[in-house]
This record gives sequence, structure tokens and C-alpha cells, in this order.
Amino acid sequence: MHPIQTLARPQSGRNGLFRMLSFKGIALAGVALALLCACGSEARKTDNPSPLADCEPGDGPRNALCGWIPVYEDRSAASGRQIDLRVVVYPALSRDRQPDPLFVLAGGPGQGAAQISSLVIGLLGDVRRERDIVFVDQRGTGLSNGLPCDQDTDDLSAFLSDDHAVDTFLNCLEGYEADLRFYTTPLAMDDLDDVRSVLGYERINLWGASYGTRAALVYVRRHGERVRSVVFDGAVPMTMTLPEGFPQDSQRALDLLLEDCEHRAACQERFPDLPRKLDEVLARLDRETKVSSLRHPRTGASVEVTLRSEVVTNTLRLALYSPEAAALVPMLVEQMHGGDFAGLLALAVGAESSPSEVRVNWGMFFSVICAEDLPWVAESVRNLAPAGVFSNDETIEAWDKICSAWPRGEIAADYHEPVVSDVPALVLSGALDPVTPPRRGEELAAGFARALHLVVPGTGHGATGRGCVSKLVAEFVQAGSADDLDTSCVEEFKRPGFFVTPGGPTMERER
Repeated sequence: MHPIQTLARPQSGRNGLFRMLSFKGIALAGVALALLCACGSEARKTDNPSPLADCEPGDGPRNALCGWIPVYEDRSAASGRQIDLRVVVYPALSRDRQPDPLFVLAGGPGQGAAQISSLVIGLLGDVRRERDIVFVDQRGTGLSNGLPCDQDTDDLSAFLSDDHAVDTFLNCLEGYEADLRFYTTPLAMDDLDDVRSVLGYERINLWGASYGTRAALVYVRRHGERVRSVVFDGAVPMTMTLPEGFPQDSQRALDLLLEDCEHRAACQERFPDLPRKLDEVLARLDRETKVSSLRHPRTGASVEVTLRSEVVTNTLRLALYSPEAAALVPMLVEQMHGGDFAGLLALAVGAESSPSEVRVNWGMFFSVICAEDLPWVAESVRNLAPAGVFSNDETIEAWDKICSAWPRGEIAADYHEPVVSDVPALVLSGALDPVTPPRRGEELAAGFARALHLVVPGTGHGATGRGCVSKLVAEFVQAGSADDLDTSCVEEFKRPGFFVTPGGPTMERER
């Protein structure tokens, strides 16, 4: 879920519950595809023997190589159904091409890296000068036997109903042509090593975002001798099981936002006493659900929706992924306190307008969550009291229903032990991140003897696209070390100004 941090990207799901609970991939829209003006015919040449060829118009990104690499769905049997993995490679631009490429691991879980390659490549243009950039749709995503589960969100009542969401996912389960036991992260990372081998690379660098950092950790654990360096953006340490920690981390991000509003004169004067007002909004909805008549923000049709407090908290959690979206929160709280929920619903539904290529493949999402996370969620976590305004109760209840029917892959008993490695690592954390906050990055970095943990101020979920950070990533990959990395360029980053009117944010200084 990253560069410009637009609202649509951090969640890319269906209803409030599941939008806020996928690792959220990366905020992808709005990235300037600067590489399109700099790629001549030389860029399409590569020394690696491979099954790749120039991408055909309409079949892949311009100035890249496309192809398919088959793997067995059941890797241990090495027989039966095969999955054709979609691969997209952007060859290095320089004649002094380095032999170790950068492999991109997407978020979600459930986003396909090859499918979003044209949106992400602009972030990694400096790396591409000397290195190939490789994108692979992980099994169950994109064009690698993707497992989507889409719903018509024109029906707002269904859109806001978690019971309806559970039914939708279970209905999709019946239609998949896949053995869902075999769509876990360890098998996908063994696939990735097959791709590395087929493409002729001896060693590789990794860049993973959000869930992609878990995937990178699994690859390092299973194939660490092949890894030259790794970048973790929005760290998900192996010890982290969803949805453990989400309420506390979301509350932290909300508290930071409310404090920042208090310290900025225009926000404080326009929206005084926001914590009290938000508590009163939620308390009213807890006492009595609200039926609200409004125009659908996308279709324009007049609809009636039933609002619960969870609709508010899930949508606020969604907005916190992106500081640009979070800039709307004080104004939305003020509107809701006055009885107007149209802005909040527009925020929630507008996120569903994200391009299809960045949406989560929910079949793969639940194949990961039901095998790798939910079985490890302790009873103590299930019974935790809400952290401020946020709770996991509905999420765990819904996941229990889904996972009770979902085919579950085999995961090693020590899967959630920390990964220990001497591979050079750059760990990026957004200071305002509501799902993978700096404490997660600190925990992941502790296992890497040669790690630098960089906390990026004024940044939410996904840091590579923030200011100079993409250049720091390139410098780290070029050197294969963070020892001499000058990170001072991030010190002046600030949270964007808050919207005090619908016309736009203020750019004032803090008081």
C-alpha cells in the first residue's frame, strides 16, 4: 500500500473491515512514470538467457521485458497443476549494468508485483540506472493464477456490512480453480528463487513493502545465500501476526494526528476539542445506529445506509495510512459531530475507485492469513480491551468464520521466530504509520547485524516515495551497505497541512 500516499492505495479492498486490515500494499497512484521518457532501444537488451521478450502493447509496460515461468502448484509433489508466473523485467539503463538485480515484493497480502510494475518503477528509477528491476506476480495474484473476489460497491448497505463481506468471500472460495493450501508465503518465495535461477541471476537485492517485507524475510531465511542486500519499507517482523497490535498502533497514529492539530493554530481554531467530539460521535452510534440518507458519492443515486461506530473507526483507520488523506480527519470529525456523515462515506467509497491492478486478490490474502496468522493469534490478544477508539473484535470474529472454511496450508512451528541474518538491510518506517509503526521496524532490524533503521518524519505507511528516500534506497543498493548513508535529508519532513475548509489544506507552521 506509498509514494504520493493517495487514499485509494493503502487499502484497496472492499468494506471498511478488510480495507484497513490487509497490509495495504503501497500507495501507488499518482506516481510520475519518469522512466518513460528515458528508455531507448538499448534499455531493452539484457545479457541473461531467459524466456522473456519485449512486452507487447496492451500486454505489459513499455520498454520492459515480459514472460512466463511455470511452477508446480504443489511444489513438494512436483507434479499436477502448474502456475504460470507472470514476470516483468525493466532492464538496467546503463551500459555498466551490475549483475545483481532488484526484485520487488508487493504488499497486501494479495497484490501482484508485475501487475503494479508500471506504477512502482518510477520510485526505483535511480536503482534501475545500473540494475535490472524484476517484478513477479506472486502465486495467487495478478496474472499468476490470480484469486480476486470483487463486489459491486454501488450497494452501500452491503458495502458497510461485515456479515455480507464474510458471505462474499466464502462464495468466492467455492469458485476458485486452485488448491488454496499452496498459496502461502514460503512456497511463493521458493517460486521466486526459481525465477531468479531461470533468469540467470546468481545474487539479487530485495525491496519489499508492507506484507512484502514478510515475504522478503522468508526469502532471506530460505535462500539467504542469494541475497546481496534488502530494503524493508513498512516492516512486518516475523513475530507480528495479524491483527495483533492493530488497535494500539492505529490509536497511536490517531493520537499523533490530534496532537498535531492542537499544535497548528488554524486547525485548533477551526476544530477545537476534537477528541471529545469524536468520542461523542462514537458513543451516539453505539447507543443507536444511524440511518442516513445521502447521495452515493460515485453513482449519484439517493441511498439509505445504516451507520455503526465501526464504520467510522474503520474509515478513520484507513485514512491514517496516508498523511494526505489524514489531513481530512479533523474536518470529517467536525462534520460528523454535527450529524453530517456524507464526507466520511465519500472517503470510504472513493477508495474503491482504485485501479483494478492495485486491488487485493482476496483468495491469496486469506490463504496467507488463515495459515500464517490467525492460528497464532493468542487468546490474550483476542480478549484485549479496545485501545482508545479501535478494536479487533469484529475483525477476529469475521476471520474466524472465513478461516474455519478456508483450506489451510502447512506452516512450520518456528515460522514466527525472528529472522537473524548478516545481509545488509535498510529498514524504513513512517513515523505516522498506523499499521507498521517504527516499533515494528526496530524489532525487524534487531535481527540483522548490518541494518540501519530509518524513521521518516511526517510519513505514513510506505516511505520510499517520500522526498529523498528513493535516492537513499538507490545509494544503499548501489553500495550494498548502509554504513556511510547520509540520511540527513529526511530531518525536515513534516506532516502535510490539515484541511480547514473543503478547498484544501493549510501550510502553516507549527505553533
